[in-house]
Amino acid sequence: MNTKIVLEETKIPKQWYNIIPDMPGPLHPVINPQTLQPVTPDDMLAIFPMSLIEQEMSNQRWIDIPDEVREIYKLWRPSPLYRARRLEQALGTPAKIYYKYEGVSPAGSHKPNSAIPQAYYNKQAGIRRLATETGAGQWGSSLALACSMFGLECTIYMVKVSCTQKPYRKSMMQLWGAQVFPSPSEFTNSGRSILAHDPDNPGSLGIAISEAVEDAATHADTNYALGSVLNHVCLHQTVIGLEAKDQLATVGDYPDVVIACCGGGSNFAGLAFPFISDRANGKKVRALAVEPASCPTLTKGIYAFDYGDTVKMAPIMKMYTLGHDFVPPGIHAGGLRYHGDSALVSQLYQAGEIEAKAYKQNSCFEGALLFARSEGIVPAPESSHAVRAAIDEAVLAKEEGKEKTILFGLSGHGQLDMAAYDAYLSGSLEDFEYPEEKIREALQRLPKVAL
Repeated sequence: MNTKIVLEETKIPKQWYNIIPDMPGPLHPVINPQTLQPVTPDDMLAIFPMSLIEQEMSNQRWIDIPDEVREIYKLWRPSPLYRARRLEQALGTPAKIYYKYEGVSPAGSHKPNSAIPQAYYNKQAGIRRLATETGAGQWGSSLALACSMFGLECTIYMVKVSCTQKPYRKSMMQLWGAQVFPSPSEFTNSGRSILAHDPDNPGSLGIAISEAVEDAATHADTNYALGSVLNHVCLHQTVIGLEAKDQLATVGDYPDVVIACCGGGSNFAGLAFPFISDRANGKKVRALAVEPASCPTLTKGIYAFDYGDTVKMAPIMKMYTLGHDFVPPGIHAGGLRYHGDSALVSQLYQAGEIEAKAYKQNSCFEGALLFARSEGIVPAPESSHAVRAAIDEAVLAKEEGKEKTILFGLSGHGQLDMAAYDAYLSGSLEDFEYPEEKIREALQRLPKVAL
């Protein structure tokens, strides 16, 4: 009757799982935005250290985690796996519900799983400063934490609307020594050009990425760090799923469905990829990526080559996209407001290996409230999407009279998101469903890649 399933520190994974060797078919090339030709490692050296470039392109199934990284992981890893018995009782479901809780990290989310190794590898390469973007502030605070641990300076471009909604995330970043600019800002050519056309622009992850990439590319002592989307970020996050598999094995269980919220894809990849790999051994496990209806990348985007940022400085990848200049509404799940998805997640969705579902934010907050009142933990708005989907799966099991094991990722806590909960509780939280015509308009401006 365990509620919390914990592992000893010695059980922290010694290797990350790389899904690339197990993908359905070869990967599409990453394209240089200037030449429109496949990128080379040399192209990426302006913003990344060679160690991360090698991980980005690696075909090795298992990649060693440095001892220095594992030592810092011990501050919160292995993270706990909970059996949500009170939620099960509240729903009256025959389903078993488990959640992997990443909110126990110092920054309050799964993001340090990649921030720590990225800071480590950059420090090893002699870099002095890292530049990055952040939406809800989870990645920004995580990179600020990581940089403070390795003695690096940190510059963060935070999506302006999120900077207003989540001021204490900005405070956390500054507490750990980072410099934070609301994006679009006056500190880069990218930001100034966007503000010249739209002084009231609320910002987007695509714009903030443009500013951070420009900053890194124009300073020899500075590299860029990305919190999601890229292969090496998805790789680092697989510690989540690897631990969850071990934890479920200790109680003799295995999921029928694995659920995680999905913006750029790192959280979903981290939990789901290690389980997807089990299909080769005969496991029949579903994987469900959950996204907001206001930024429905997988469910309404198209699978095409597109820029990773608004100003066309970041590499072009084949992914599900809503268009690189897509600016979504200012929903409270700021970490899910990216216009595209990980190339790996996108290819798996295109091949039918994973499922995707989109929810409006009021429905997600309704699920989060039920979860908080039964399990006691306040979910981050991003995580509430996974909570909502897990509840729906459990209700379906009840309607069908079937037993089912559900695993979902609680990717972070929402203790700095009280403004969002206040809006929901007061009835002032708005639902957004991005118009089809706006999506079609943005998709008209995709790059022309001849491959």
